[in-house]
Amino acid sequence: MRTLAIVPIKSFDVAKQRLSESLASGGRRSLVQAMFSDVLGALRRTEGIEAIAVVTADAEAASAATGERMVVLHDDRSAGQSAATEIGIKYALERGFQRVLLVPGDTPLLNPPELDELLERCERDGVGVAIVADRHGTGTNGLLITPPGTFDPSFGPGSLERHLAQARERELVHRVEALSSLEHDVDTPGDLAALWSVVADSRRGAQRTRGALSQLDRAGAREAIVGAAVEA
Repeated sequence: MRTLAIVPIKSFDVAKQRLSESLASGGRRSLVQAMFSDVLGALRRTEGIEAIAVVTADAEAASAATGERMVVLHDDRSAGQSAATEIGIKYALERGFQRVLLVPGDTPLLNPPELDELLERCERDGVGVAIVADRHGTGTNGLLITPPGTFDPSFGPGSLERHLAQARERELVHRVEALSSLEHDVDTPGDLAALWSVVADSRRGAQRTRGALSQLDRAGAREAIVGAAVEA
């Protein structure tokens, strides 16, 4: 089944503002770029994905999205993650893709074999909408839509329940999928502390993010992040 992965990405310079009290702008920028690179690398190694569309208005992010199977779609509205994914879905419909996978650019632990299993499982079972929850169980870190255009993404706080309600209303075959490598995105100091802990306990995956976190650790940033997470 022809599958397009869609990855929306903000400017590296303005992303992750909620980490600004704990990380300086340079550190945030390096971390965002590293996570984005790890996500693209994982998607490239996923056999079930034919092409990857990066939706962005940022020239530097676009220049990072180069290589085989990559396409950059300009986000001329910059109206948020949901609107950006709609640009990718429109492209998928125009190019005849049979399904789309929506993945945020800040999930660096993404594991290709695990993702391939998800793609195969959903195709086998005829799932129209597969929803991957975040670590909190309330947000959405992955959406698999078959075919494109039958479902409207609605990311943000509480998105898991919104997506479930829409799938029920449209009477689509759907289910929530557990994908441990997609649980961790980074919006708050608590999210970053949780990701940092997983990376520190493992020697595999997320190599660019691992390097960025090591640099931040040497600068003493990990203590600040953990402190901010505890205060929150």
